[in-house]
Parts: sequence; C-alpha cells; structure tokens
Amino acid sequence: MKQDLTLGGPVLPSRRLPRPSPVVVMGLLTLLAAVVCAQLGALPIPLGDWLLPPWVESEGFSGSVHVLWQLRLPRLVLALAVGAALALAGSLAQALFRNPMADPALLGVSSGAGAAVALSLTVFASLQFALPPPLRMWLLPVVGFVGALVVCFALERMARWLAPGSIAGLLLTGLALQAMCFALIGLCSNLANDEQLRAINFWTLGSLAGANWIMAGVMLVALALGGWAALRMAQRLNALALGEAAAAHVGIEVQGLRVRAIALLALLSALAVAWCGSIGFIGLMAPHLARQFVGADQRRLIPMAMVSGALLLLVADTLGRTVAAPAEVPVGVFSALIGAPWFLWLLRGAMRRTGSA
Repeated sequence: MKQDLTLGGPVLPSRRLPRPSPVVVMGLLTLLAAVVCAQLGALPIPLGDWLLPPWVESEGFSGSVHVLWQLRLPRLVLALAVGAALALAGSLAQALFRNPMADPALLGVSSGAGAAVALSLTVFASLQFALPPPLRMWLLPVVGFVGALVVCFALERMARWLAPGSIAGLLLTGLALQAMCFALIGLCSNLANDEQLRAINFWTLGSLAGANWIMAGVMLVALALGGWAALRMAQRLNALALGEAAAAHVGIEVQGLRVRAIALLALLSALAVAWCGSIGFIGLMAPHLARQFVGADQRRLIPMAMVSGALLLLVADTLGRTVAAPAEVPVGVFSALIGAPWFLWLLRGAMRRTGSA
C-alpha cells in the first residue's frame, strides 16, 4: 500500500460509485410518470383515495375511487403493457430483418391484424354469435394473430423473392402489404353498418378507452412470456446481425430462429391491435431510444426498449385523454404526431450514413 509522504499514513484506493443501470433509471422514471398520469384526467383523484380499497365506492365514500381502480388504473396498466409489447415487437422486427427502420406498423404487420379484425367484424360478423359468450372476447385476438402472422410470413417471403438483401425492397414490400390491408379495411368500412363502422374506426385510430383488468392481465402475462422468450433468443439474434451465413456457421438454425421470432412478433402485435387498435411508431421509436443508452446488444436492448415503449405509450395516451377533456383524442393520433418527425429524422440520418445525401 502506498504511503502518504506528507501525513505519513497510507493512501486508500479511490472507490468509484457504481453507475445505475439505464434500465433501472428508465423504469423508475416510468413508475413516476405512471403515478403522475394516474392523477391527471377529467376527474381529479385525491391522494387519500389511493389508500382506500377498490370496493369502498360501494359503501358510498368516494366516486373517484371507482374511477381510479376500475377505469384509470386498468387503462394505465394496459398502456404500459401494450407499449412494452409493441416495443418488443419492434426490436424483434429490426433484429430479424436486420433493418433499423423495421416496425410492425411500417412493415404492415399491425395493419394485417387490423384487416383481419375488420373482416371478422363485417364479412364474418356471424362467427362471433356462433361462439359461447365466454369465448367471444378471445375471438378478435385470435383473428388478429392470424392476420398478423399471415402478413409477417408474406413479407418475409416476398422480400426474399423480389429484392433479396435490400433494405429498400423490404420497406417497399411492407408498404405494399400495408396498402393492401388498408384497402381491405376500407372495403369493410363500406360494407359495415353504423355500429360496425364505429368499431372499425376504433381499430384504425387506436384507443385504450375500453381497458379493463382482464385485458391488462392477459397483456401482462403475454408480455412476460414474450419477454422471456425474446431474451432466450437474444444471443442468437446478435449472431444474426452478422448475416445469415455467419449465424449458420456458428451453429444457429437460422430458419427455426426466424419462425419463432416471426410468431412472437405476430402474437404481440395481434394482441395489441385486437384490443387497442392500430398504434403506430411505438415499435419504431422505442428500440432506437434504447439503443442510444445501451447499444445494440439484444440482451440489454430488449429490456430497455420495453421500458421505453411503455413510457412512450403512457405519455401518448395521457395526452389523448387530457388535451381535449372530457372528450378524448385517439392515442394513435399522438403516437403518429410524435413518431412521424422521429422517423423522418432517422431516415435522414440513414441517408447521410450511406452517402446518399
């Protein structure tokens, strides 16, 4: 140990305080934002009502307790879960297609789920009446999953056939599939009656107004399982970033990895769309925001992107229900207002890096 020549005592080695994890910091920020957002709305929530049990409104104590526990908190939890799910789907899409511009909405996956839901609401409307009432709430998520899965596999196959290895070809193929799905939604809108038309408008603009604890619970379970499955694939997704040939050389079954990633991406997108409608740009913004803090390693990127997506959708939904209160603006409007400029900025940066501008 070194000696201090002036004081004669030993010089203790300096200790650096450990840096807090970016995921932990973002998670704490998201929790703080959730508490603040729960207070905002057409009906203010007194702080004392947070300490009351959810059944106290039946005893006539406070109507705001019902708003807090039955309306606002389920919606808040659903916003966090859906935002994290869309961000996880975006991370998988970007890793799977090796394209930083990939996103379930931009690639047509979300619109595929929306088109399937629109068809089930209009052309196949009698299908829901053929099911027992307890199973009817699961019809739209299942139909949305099938639609998202079909578009996902069609995108992967068509991009390989039309423009193998081309990022521009992938994006253009996704835009073409998205246009076809929007055409189907438009056709269903013309065939729909007034009630069905309102439902279709809900899916195309996105809203969390119908949130309940069942939806929030299912999304949380799906998110936990999806996050666990994605983290198990993270190391192989890192290898896939080097190219399919390099990944296969180190022993990774590329085709099996693609199938699992596409199925997981489709499931997460379908659940989000089937219950909350089409919400764009969250899956694009969250992975890029996470990449600024933790880099491109999927083992750190996936958790950071999920927390970032939860925060982004929470802010967008809070703006949607408070800006024009007591009226409500669809959450897809604010996610697009935030995400479209972000997308243009990312596109400009990509063009500069490739020397095209």
